[in-house]
Amino acid sequence: MTLNLHSKLKTHFVIFIISLLTLLISLYFLLLFDRTYGAYQFVSTYTIGLSPIYFSFIAFGIDGISLWFIILTSLLTILCLILVWKISFIHTFEFSFLLFTLLIFLLLSFCVLDLFSFFFLFESTLIPMFLIIGIWGTMYRKIYASILFVLFTLWGSLFLFFSLLVLYYEIGSFSFSILSKLNLCFSKQIFLCLFTFITFAVKVPIFPFHIWLPEAHVEAPSAGSVILAGVLLKLGSYGLLRVVLPFFKEAVFFLFPFFVSLSLISILYPSFVALRQNDLKRIVAYSSISHMNLLILGVFSFNLEGLCGSYFLMLSHGFVSGMLFFLIGFLYDRYGSRLLFYYGGLVKVMPGFSFYFFLACLCNIGLPGTCNFIGELLIFLGLISLNKFVFFSALTTIILSALYTFFLFNRLCFGNLTSYLLVFEDITYIEMFILLPLCFLVIFLGLFPFFILDTTTSTFFLIIERLKY
Repeated sequence: MTLNLHSKLKTHFVIFIISLLTLLISLYFLLLFDRTYGAYQFVSTYTIGLSPIYFSFIAFGIDGISLWFIILTSLLTILCLILVWKISFIHTFEFSFLLFTLLIFLLLSFCVLDLFSFFFLFESTLIPMFLIIGIWGTMYRKIYASILFVLFTLWGSLFLFFSLLVLYYEIGSFSFSILSKLNLCFSKQIFLCLFTFITFAVKVPIFPFHIWLPEAHVEAPSAGSVILAGVLLKLGSYGLLRVVLPFFKEAVFFLFPFFVSLSLISILYPSFVALRQNDLKRIVAYSSISHMNLLILGVFSFNLEGLCGSYFLMLSHGFVSGMLFFLIGFLYDRYGSRLLFYYGGLVKVMPGFSFYFFLACLCNIGLPGTCNFIGELLIFLGLISLNKFVFFSALTTIILSALYTFFLFNRLCFGNLTSYLLVFEDITYIEMFILLPLCFLVIFLGLFPFFILDTTTSTFFLIIERLKY
């Protein structure tokens, strides 16, 4: 028994080291990356099959969009592995292995250069997340939440699968570079654009496909919520940038009012719902829906400011939502509840926790000097030059975000201590070690945004040029 436990702990440590090496390699690619070249770099092509019959060619590469997603995914996975080790799950090895499997699928999704492989890897991320929610979920509805997550995503993916078959029939290739030069008739573009949009709208999620996300967040363990909010949701917005915009240019402009209307509804409705929630994770989940749909407006702004802002907010949301879910997880580990009713006055007995939570709340509302501020500012600059009505409608998210965020912080940290909390333990050194990289990044990127923007601007220039012709 003891020998088996030691073996599993060693395996967990090996997984952690491999994940750390993945982050170091991605940072090495960042150093070698040519910031003035917008196309794919470090391209490698592999053949599936045996001579003389080759079934397919799979290409991998990195551009300004995928590079930072790889860094974000690697960093959050490492922090989640530290959290798993700290909590000491009964099946630590199994949980770590699923996180590592999810890491591999996500990294390959951001690197692959053909639509079929992207679809396969996009779907493969469902399996480990389904098991993480269904097995290690913290509440009694975890099976329902995991099934709802899979059903919504699989249902949405049917539309992408149909579009994939039609595109291959039309051009005979799945390559992104070839499909971006595709010239379909307008009616086919409309249908295919709508179908692919539905697939990624479920993943973002956009109203009315958002129902699965609050359920999944509430039931998932803390590490699962961090990966779900920090990375998995970004697959939807990444798909819009990688597939919808370059492949269906004419249809995107025609359907612009429909896309913007859905995004505005998806910004306002979750914000009002968040004001009525009593569960800590539900508040952050609805906040994520609102922020993700704000960046979708930036994607459909069709200008450099909006696209750069939406991408910057994708990364910022990954760091900030990761901080919030980590902090809520720390509370749940101590007191076994996420209901606001049981909390109050934590600043008196947990000043360290209150400080980090206050910093995360400031980032969530986009305070100047934080990374969310840069992303939101660029999105609003892109929207004001596009449409004044959309701009002023989107501005309401600033007020609503401040309302539910400060309501959450005030209810949690101020007021009188409740009689339900008997033992108090502030942030430990391991928890501080998990939070410090995220705290550093949200401040550093808020003060020096060009550290990211310099690597992505040339790639977005190419996307805008393709939209013109």
